[in-house]
Amino acid sequence: MSTPMSTVASAYVSAAVSPHNCLRANDWICGEYLRSRSQELVDATVQHVWITVLSVSIGLLVAFPLALLARQRRGAAGPVLGLTTILYTVPSLAMFALLTPVFGVSAAVVVTGLVLYSLTILVRNILAGLQAVPAEVREAARGMGYGPLRLLFQVELPLAIPALMAGLRIATVSTVAMTTIGAVVGFGGLGNLIDSGMQGFFKAEVLTASVLCVLLALVADLLLVGLQRALTPWTRAGRTRRVRGGAGGIRRSGRERKAVA
Repeated sequence: MSTPMSTVASAYVSAAVSPHNCLRANDWICGEYLRSRSQELVDATVQHVWITVLSVSIGLLVAFPLALLARQRRGAAGPVLGLTTILYTVPSLAMFALLTPVFGVSAAVVVTGLVLYSLTILVRNILAGLQAVPAEVREAARGMGYGPLRLLFQVELPLAIPALMAGLRIATVSTVAMTTIGAVVGFGGLGNLIDSGMQGFFKAEVLTASVLCVLLALVADLLLVGLQRALTPWTRAGRTRRVRGGAGGIRRSGRERKAVA
């Protein structure tokens, strides 16, 4: 039969080891927060991912024809690059406020703003990649009977992939970060949790959502690096040949030194 003193002591011990203690203590790292708010974290992450993917995809679809226009017509290059640069300089809060009367308080405000921000990076990199294609390669392709579309998609675009993917990686990572600002209209993905956590100074919520946002950016960048490697197998083959050539040169020079000795 337990005594009152033992009951009180056991209550103190259970409170000390209770998994809910970190929530009451408002710790930065709290396993109970992850367990009790797992669905909320998943929903915020899913929203963050689809907003990012949709924004970057639309941005790429818009940037590609703009880059082609800037390359084919020199007079259009200045206005296109200048307009995308001006859009990028607009503060995000001001951009969302300007778009709200058009789209209302919806995810379209965030997606449209992020698309406009991505254009300056994507257009410049696509244009730089296309302009870097050697003129003799174009002439050789035309001599083989390649038309404009075939030349673009089978010759120029594959050679421009490294520059294009570099811009896509930068645009994607920056979009992951800027999606959080969409919390001002309630569509910020993990930014919603960061915002609510900051208002209530809920440490675990702020830290967890911030860490997840960083992890999303890292995972997205690694996936794009893998995609680039898959789309440009000739770059790996070139590096392999250079390494083998360098190793062969070292072996030859070693044999030559032995022969001289």
